Amino acid sequence: MEFACSHVVCGWRPDGTECTGVTVKQQEDVAPPPVPPRHLKKPRAYTSTPPLEPPIIPPPVPPRVDKKEGGSRPAANINVVSLCIGKLVDISQGLDRFQSQVTCGKCSAAFSCLSTMQRNVWVCEFCGRENSVDDGVDDGVDDGVDRACVGQRSGVHSDDIYLQSQSDDDYQNLESTLVVFCVDISGSMSVTTEVASNSGPQTYISRLESIQDALQGALSSLLQQSPHRRVALVTFNNEVAIYGDGTCTPLTLREWALMDYDYIWKQAVAYRVPHCIAETYNSLLQRVRDLSDSGATSLGPAALASVALASRYPGSRVILCTDGKANIGLGKMEETPSLPSSSITYFYQQLAQQASQSGVIISVLTFEGSDCCLANVGRLADVTRGRVNTVHAGTVAAEIQLASMDNVLATAVKATLVAPEGVYFPFEAGSSHTLVKEIGNVTEEVEITVQFAVSPEFVEVFLHRRTLPFQLQLSFKTKDQQKVTRVITERRPVTTSSRVWACSFDVAVLGVHAAHLCASLTIEGRVQEAQRQLRAQQVLLDQISKQRPVQSQESIYSNWMDTMATIYEDISAESLSLSDEAAKVMFQLKRASSVIRKNGTPGIQKKTNGHIG
Repeated sequence: MEFACSHVVCGWRPDGTECTGVTVKQQEDVAPPPVPPRHLKKPRAYTSTPPLEPPIIPPPVPPRVDKKEGGSRPAANINVVSLCIGKLVDISQGLDRFQSQVTCGKCSAAFSCLSTMQRNVWVCEFCGRENSVDDGVDDGVDDGVDRACVGQRSGVHSDDIYLQSQSDDDYQNLESTLVVFCVDISGSMSVTTEVASNSGPQTYISRLESIQDALQGALSSLLQQSPHRRVALVTFNNEVAIYGDGTCTPLTLREWALMDYDYIWKQAVAYRVPHCIAETYNSLLQRVRDLSDSGATSLGPAALASVALASRYPGSRVILCTDGKANIGLGKMEETPSLPSSSITYFYQQLAQQASQSGVIISVLTFEGSDCCLANVGRLADVTRGRVNTVHAGTVAAEIQLASMDNVLATAVKATLVAPEGVYFPFEAGSSHTLVKEIGNVTEEVEITVQFAVSPEFVEVFLHRRTLPFQLQLSFKTKDQQKVTRVITERRPVTTSSRVWACSFDVAVLGVHAAHLCASLTIEGRVQEAQRQLRAQQVLLDQISKQRPVQSQESIYSNWMDTMATIYEDISAESLSLSDEAAKVMFQLKRASSVIRKNGTPGIQKKTNGHIG
């Protein structure tokens, strides 16, 4: 866990005002009373000649100093924690490992280095519940609490691994998972683009031809680097053709079948892909070379069939390549009185959730200059932790290569963040002090950020406690289907927003969180709230830069915010809709990760001259 601030800051409110408890509030929020006028003493009556010197006048009253002079309060909530999930699922390091954990019966917090027990009773440090713990002395079984704390019995930080003794699932190596190439072969794929030639004059290549070249290169790379991996091909135009590994007769879905969700799923799940790329390379290569463009765009049914095909192998990937808006079958984008846009959005959300639950990652690649309604289709990649990008004939091969080689480190990942009672999580559903996030599949770059705040009625209580506990419980399945729970627990000191500038800050956490938060709000259609949050985040980074020098690597986060600000300026106040280019940038910002700790950027550039590079 990486925190944006070294301290938990009490007193922040969503409206930007401060609340620091009843007593402190009276001192800080209420203006101090005016200084009474200075009254000079009357001169003494002299019986003799008064002295020639003028009477001594007291010095002027110094100006009233308000307690807020220590600096302005943060413009945005600085209570942010970053979870680099891609690193946390790596359990190859020398961490303490145990077979079981003891958890609180109320808030599910795990017994840790911060916990204390008296007479077999553990009072949970998060919710205060008294938990009776069986010491296991009579039956000779080791105490669960002892097992939980054998590594670190006391301190302010612990990091423990719990391994389930047996797995309910059959052994499966993620090396044998499936990569599904879902390719648009509609009539619009015949559009040509001028490309430079190494020898001779420039030539023209169609979108489909560029995809065919890219797929041949991807198949060759997979054959060399992952010969035991399964690869399948699905194409779509007026109909959906499932070629599988290329060795069997294709399964074709057309007409009424394109509107039946359950039928498509059952048919695709039943279509087996038994062979690996080492056995099917030549067959798939020939299928790719034989593709031709014609017809409409049944994108929705093809995506559904591809996910169903891949769902048999958790950790699989679907790479969707298209250049047009879905106009036939499920997920049809063209609005009609009988098919409102909410139904379209629901289809893609439902499919994304089903893919995530099945352990399938979807990446979406669209061609520059086309209108694919990426704000909807991109949800497939957003929910499943896949890639979203726009390509052209010269870049499609590299993007397909990246998407096909993404290494899935863990599946069925769930993160539970436990905070003390009195802490809540803004912008998250519910008001509990325990936050649960279903993450699904995880690759190396996955990083999520969470914002938390202190309820006003708990401010004084927390200030007296001086420190607060936080715990992350990360459950997941490894590549060999081993079920693991990693529990990280630590304490953080407490301060008020008026004293926050004496703390230390992690600009990387704040920058990534600003990108995640504003992009998420925008994709949800809450553009005005996203704009408000962006302004607050920009002011916050400016405030921090005045407190300490900004490192050169930290400027990337300001560039991200400038990019979003420019996009917001272009959004119509009436429609609040996103162009494909703007949607691409927002989806990329949602999966942005720290450039300072990873020495890389997410490939997002600042928007200039009306375009985003």
